[in-house]
Amino acid sequence: MANRDVLAIGTSAGGFDALRFLASEFSRDFPASVLVTIHLSSQFRSALDAILTQAGPLPASFAVDGEKFERSHIYIAPAERHLIVENGQLRLGSGPRENNARPSLDPMFRSAALCCGPRTVGAVLTGTLGDGAAGLQALKQSGGITVVQDPSDAAFAEMPTTALLRSRPDHVVSLAGMPALFDKLVRQPAGPAVPVASNLQYEVNIASGGRGSMREMDQIGRRSVLACPDCHGVMWEIDEGELARYRCHVGHAYSAEIMSLALDENLTRAFGTALRALDERVALAKKLETQATTSGRDGMAESWAAKAREFEAEANVIRDSIRRTDEIAARFTAA
Repeated sequence: MANRDVLAIGTSAGGFDALRFLASEFSRDFPASVLVTIHLSSQFRSALDAILTQAGPLPASFAVDGEKFERSHIYIAPAERHLIVENGQLRLGSGPRENNARPSLDPMFRSAALCCGPRTVGAVLTGTLGDGAAGLQALKQSGGITVVQDPSDAAFAEMPTTALLRSRPDHVVSLAGMPALFDKLVRQPAGPAVPVASNLQYEVNIASGGRGSMREMDQIGRRSVLACPDCHGVMWEIDEGELARYRCHVGHAYSAEIMSLALDENLTRAFGTALRALDERVALAKKLETQATTSGRDGMAESWAAKAREFEAEANVIRDSIRRTDEIAARFTAA
């Protein structure tokens, strides 16, 4: 029987050190392909492939669109591309950002669930926010084995904590315990075939760069009252047990927690725009007041002075709102 020959690992903050440790512990004959998605900045070229190659016996490289993936090799999602597994090949998806990231963990896990669920081991490591929880749940439902780093052991606990609470993984283990666990799991026979959720193909196609459909979104979830933080279109709420997430028909996707943060960012930007406009109106009103005073039009000068005071009062209301929003966001982050 075929073994579990796909190991998909997702991580974010703190992930470089975690991946370097794992790479140093893989055996030379590791009988699985290792797929890695880590949130990478597109502002500079990453040397993660060289770092992981030097750390251990397995070669590591950034995935190339269309290449066949092989055992005993580490494939990394490049910046600004979702890593998709499809019919024995790797695809680099240009679809919209998910959970405010591209590459995002969820598309990798979902594609692995669709392509080779019973042959897959999926793992979420250290990181912030909740990317990966929904994809890991989809992988488990499709017959994959799921692993989450013990949050108390993670450099950043939020991502593994969310995955632990939402996806109910098969294994929770420290980083130090992962190499032995991975080696054991990938040498096991693949599990039995399991029917996959009907929405997986659609969501993987979107991550790959396909077009969305309002009709298909109506079949996946229900229309919410929220607008997409990216494109401002309608968002659909998708319930998956205790997991609620949001997606628009363009393809932008958010967990509920990240959706809340994105809406906070939109609100902050809106406050900033309003404050700038009011400050500009204050400056203009004062300039017109000065001009009216210089030309001897005292009545007009007093009118512009009153408008300036009115605009300043409105601007102070916006400043207070920004301060309260920042305080609430700080408390939410600390919690």
